[in-house]
Amino acid sequence: MKISTDAVLLGALADKKLPLGILDIGTGTGVIGLMLAQRFSEALITGVELDPEAARQAEENFQESPFSERLQLIEGSFQALAEDIAYDLIVSNPPYFPDHLKSKDSKRNQALHTDALSFEELIKKAAKILSKDGELWIILPPRQMKDLENLAANEGLFSIRRIWVKDRKTKPVIREIVGFSRKPRAHIPTEVILKNEDGTFSDPYSNLISGFLLGF
Repeated sequence: MKISTDAVLLGALADKKLPLGILDIGTGTGVIGLMLAQRFSEALITGVELDPEAARQAEENFQESPFSERLQLIEGSFQALAEDIAYDLIVSNPPYFPDHLKSKDSKRNQALHTDALSFEELIKKAAKILSKDGELWIILPPRQMKDLENLAANEGLFSIRRIWVKDRKTKPVIREIVGFSRKPRAHIPTEVILKNEDGTFSDPYSNLISGFLLGF
């Protein structure tokens, strides 16, 4: 499976002061978990993944990394995850298309479509296992983020930071990265511009992902 820009952005930008327990929902091949393990040297990171093939890849990547002792993989659905552990930081690059827009690629469908994990299921479960002062970080397109924020508010989770992602400075926002907590916090959105007008990666984006062995 390819490493997506969304995953790289979330892995580089999701933030929490000194998290000890981190959960990556739908970890895929584990790139977000690996980036967070590199950034937060004291944290124990758990990735949960429904797709068996992706889970195997994530497990291999975790075991071969320098952070293997702090990484674990749970194969199965997020909905079935035990609720006996509270996490200081929960991250997710969730599926966001409705099921009627499916393609013929079943693995791509599972990664992109909400019938495997709805926003409501994601938020309700995350609220139950988030520590008292924990934070939930999500990346989504703007319209879908608005839907998720409404659901989050119903569960007592409110935005504390917002990052707008644009392909180029003059283009519209294509993704929002939002941090949520139980304590609302006034904040001004910041921007990440991925490319210069000539199509090359911008210096801020290049600097953001420098230091991670991402293969691109």
